[in-house]
Amino acid sequence: MIRKQLARVRRAGNQALHLPAGQPEAVAMPEDVIVECGWGRWLPAQTWRDPAALASQLLLERAGQRDIAFYVEKPQVVVGSAPQQLFLDPSDAFRLQLSAYRAQRATRRGFNVRRLRTRADVAAINALYRMRRMVPVDPQRVWRERASRVITYALAEDRCTGEVIGVAMGMDHVEAFADPQAGSSLWALAVAPQATYPGVGEALVRYLAEHYLARGRAWMDVSVLHDNVQAISLYEKLGFQRIPAFAVKRRNAINEALFTGPSEGLEGLNPYARLIVDEAIRRGIHAEILDAEGGYFRLTLGGRSIVCRESLSELTSAIAMSRCQDKRVTLKLLAAEGVSVPAQIGADDPAARAAFLARYGAVVVKPVEGEQGKGISVNLTAADEVTAAVERAHGFCDRVIVEQFCSGEDLRIVVIDFRVVAAAVRRPPVVVGDGESSVQTLVEKQSRRRAAATGGESKIPLDDEAERCIRSQGWTLSSVLPAETRLRVRNTANLHTGGTIHDVTADLHPALREAAEKAARVLDIPVTGLDFLVPAVDGPDYVIIEANERPGLANHEPQPTAERFVDLLFPRSRQLTGELHT
Repeated sequence: MIRKQLARVRRAGNQALHLPAGQPEAVAMPEDVIVECGWGRWLPAQTWRDPAALASQLLLERAGQRDIAFYVEKPQVVVGSAPQQLFLDPSDAFRLQLSAYRAQRATRRGFNVRRLRTRADVAAINALYRMRRMVPVDPQRVWRERASRVITYALAEDRCTGEVIGVAMGMDHVEAFADPQAGSSLWALAVAPQATYPGVGEALVRYLAEHYLARGRAWMDVSVLHDNVQAISLYEKLGFQRIPAFAVKRRNAINEALFTGPSEGLEGLNPYARLIVDEAIRRGIHAEILDAEGGYFRLTLGGRSIVCRESLSELTSAIAMSRCQDKRVTLKLLAAEGVSVPAQIGADDPAARAAFLARYGAVVVKPVEGEQGKGISVNLTAADEVTAAVERAHGFCDRVIVEQFCSGEDLRIVVIDFRVVAAAVRRPPVVVGDGESSVQTLVEKQSRRRAAATGGESKIPLDDEAERCIRSQGWTLSSVLPAETRLRVRNTANLHTGGTIHDVTADLHPALREAAEKAARVLDIPVTGLDFLVPAVDGPDYVIIEANERPGLANHEPQPTAERFVDLLFPRSRQLTGELHT
């Protein structure tokens, strides 16, 4: 089928008009075309004869949307019509000539690519877009127009979990405005940063290319930010070539960084600090970067000024902070107030450790003070394992504890101003075999993907804990994992050691919500990330194992963690920017 379509495109040439069966061969191109995309409006500039009229239409952009005028022949004239409100988008345009496209034999493992089918798919698309800090779509509009021939959504779905891990939107220019050049374009490509499988983005691009090839389209274009090296590399690999096409947009809070350039010091902030600073700046709050590497900044509005280190602010007392840092104190205080916690002892007495292990069958060893999962060993069932784990933990803190191992989902609940804002299940890193690569190679590749997706924040260490976890499942680092075989490579689900996070806020049982808010009040801490172990997020049973005084708010998209944090610091700023909270 693809070969037949290729032949047809080659015969017709780029200037031929390919229309669906039943339509007349010559159709006049309409004027002043506007295509509703869900995330905003797309204006093909070749249908707009008056640059001033195109500029005026861009000024009608709705709040929270992102309109794009593309293929603007004279962008300087359009921008000149409203220079204070419009700007030339700093993106490059690329074109894939479908006559030269070569279909690749399907090699996808672990996921399928399909069209949008259900309302749940629309919600999954928005979760992905928010996770990638892209403009979400209007769910009602997308669902209402799901059968449209103008716009096509391609989704990548994990075959094992059913989770949507990638999305791309295609635009058919013939259907949109009777394009005499028979073009199409690709927009809003997003891949989950924690996707286990390689090649998701490539599979989505190929799906749409072959979709438009089957319709007889001549080419597919894409617009990509000039500094998005990963995306440009993918498009060039697939045969896209640069073309001189320009886009004009209206200046708004969504795309402010594109027309103002980077603010001094912001580029050095990690994602956890940057998320908060960006939200503050959107509200007109002044941000002064004190130490970008350490995540320190000062926010000022009127006469109120607060210093923060990521989500830790001056509103958290030293007492509350010390309660969270010392894991023994945390559990002692919570247990005294009737909050469910695991049993725990100090690790210094070998006889006590042996008795504790005999009583509970499996234990966890961790430093009394520590973060990012460092020095923690989980589900230890043998005395020699416990001894070795204690020695490792001593490398991170001179005080070590042994704790009852409790099975269940690793649930992080973020509480801000003593109210639950977000809840997410954290899962240990997993690799999927391809029948060719060793476990070590798979881990290294997955670690590189996680690092690239998180700005270097998440990597999978190949340490003693990883080797122990892999051996416990009957494999070694040199084993070749059969195709489609999933292997957990760490027992801990900490994001900094390669774990993934999945939003479950809407599914949270009221008992878990109540326990989290009670724990925050017991610790008297205004912002905290509480680590639960639960049989199910929609059930009432739980234990709390830790409290984090500086939770990573950037890990909980699409929940409004940064918004609620800035609300806490500057309550009046919420009134000034009510549209952010609708």
